[in-house]
Amino acid sequence: MTRRTALAGLLAVPTAMAFPSGALALNTAQAKSLIDSVVTEINAIINSGKSETQMYAAFEKIFARYADVPIIARSALGVAARSASAAQMNTFTTVFRGYISRKYGKRFREFIGGRLEVNDARQVKSFYEVKTTAFLKGESPFEVVFLVSDKSGKNLFFNLFIEGVNMLASERTEIGAMLDRRGGNIDKLIADLKTAG
Repeated sequence: MTRRTALAGLLAVPTAMAFPSGALALNTAQAKSLIDSVVTEINAIINSGKSETQMYAAFEKIFARYADVPIIARSALGVAARSASAAQMNTFTTVFRGYISRKYGKRFREFIGGRLEVNDARQVKSFYEVKTTAFLKGESPFEVVFLVSDKSGKNLFFNLFIEGVNMLASERTEIGAMLDRRGGNIDKLIADLKTAG
């Protein structure tokens, strides 16, 4: 897993913020403000000096609180989600959250001293695109684009692109390959994801 791929997963963990029910419909300013807050929090964690274990816990809590985990997990599971029972989807969603946190948390130390900066935001059809720039030591700056929507009833981050690479699609490919190796058995995938990452 490359540093940039790891950064993408790291960002995919805490990138959403809920707004109270009854709030005004999402607009450009809110989308940008949301990512401003997310970036501030990511930068603080990256340079907090916490241990890897503490990082896993911190990112999982953020993921659980701010990301549209059910949508992200369902997308990662792909076509198999259609045949999964409600109980399987609930369990998979919880396990997937922990898996993502561990998977990218292990690459955490490579981002110490790095930072993200928010540039601008614009509406694209029914969602908003927020462009940021990532600065890592020893690498040229590169673009990270966050996609934000309120379709779930809250303002949430639901995908991102690293230099044009769709990271949600990448996770879907990886989870799909893991499922194929287990003969399409979702329960086996869930069991293995509990310790994978």
